Amino acid sequence: MPNDARLLLLDKDQVERLMQPADVLDAVKEAFVLHSDREGRVFPVVREKLATGGIFGIKAGDVQSQALLGFKAAGFWPANRQVGGEPHQATIMLIDPVSGRPVCVIDGNAITTMRTGAAGAWGLKLLARADSTRVCVFGTGVQAMIQLRFALEQLPSLNQVQYVTYNGEPDTRFEAAFSPRCAISLSTDRNGAVEQSDVVITATPGAGALFDAAALQPGTHLNCVGADTKGKRELPDGVLARAKLFVDDREQAKQIGETQWAASTPNTELGDLLTGKETFDRHASDITLFDMTGLALQDLTVARLLYQKAVDRQIGSSIAWPW
Repeated sequence: MPNDARLLLLDKDQVERLMQPADVLDAVKEAFVLHSDREGRVFPVVREKLATGGIFGIKAGDVQSQALLGFKAAGFWPANRQVGGEPHQATIMLIDPVSGRPVCVIDGNAITTMRTGAAGAWGLKLLARADSTRVCVFGTGVQAMIQLRFALEQLPSLNQVQYVTYNGEPDTRFEAAFSPRCAISLSTDRNGAVEQSDVVITATPGAGALFDAAALQPGTHLNCVGADTKGKRELPDGVLARAKLFVDDREQAKQIGETQWAASTPNTELGDLLTGKETFDRHASDITLFDMTGLALQDLTVARLLYQKAVDRQIGSSIAWPW
């Protein structure tokens, strides 16, 4: 057996140094296209609650034609906040599909954040009204920030932001991050914020409906992030029936996304718009909704990009990993 095999380790700081938003946008687009063409496979998701109060999941997949295989082990541990830690935790492993040996282990937190933001950006590019000026964001955490950051970059006409917090209190850190780019303010009227917005972004832990269905106005686009586990939701009953529904993966959305609450709703996979298998001509009165559950292929295409960069630049810790 080979005794000179190596395993590359990339930590959080190295990942953040290597990762650029434009590259991630391209890698996420590739993942959507691979999924649409069924060149990339998405394996059944593992998503389980733990006795510790956390949620543990595994997303895995492969692209046989590219010798790409791997998985992300990730989840949510809310108790981490009590000790000043990040509740979201993720680790990605790339595996040699010929031998089954691990090639690279990568801190997956920043990758998950950025690739989800990039996926949301593609939803906005393909579905939202190009003249959108007002956005409402539910949540002010890491994912809310990256979703809004990509939204402001992809829709230059956006200039007014209302955000909603779980306790109704302002988040000065969130405001300071975006005030140089737009007018941003806290809203304590959830329904009013939705009524006044062209784009609605929901990026919360998915504990329940965030607003009343009647608040949603014709012409609105929604990017929904928080429903990623059975039982989670951010939308009230009736919204999916009014919307033109788009998903990243049809079966996965029915299992763990907003679509689980109305599983028979007709929908289109976003990747099919990118490959031209489906078309969508938005009318001014259309309500569009992107139910984002996250593709394993997105993690893998971004992880491979970072692995290749790390090898080229000799970044990371290479350790002996003999058979």
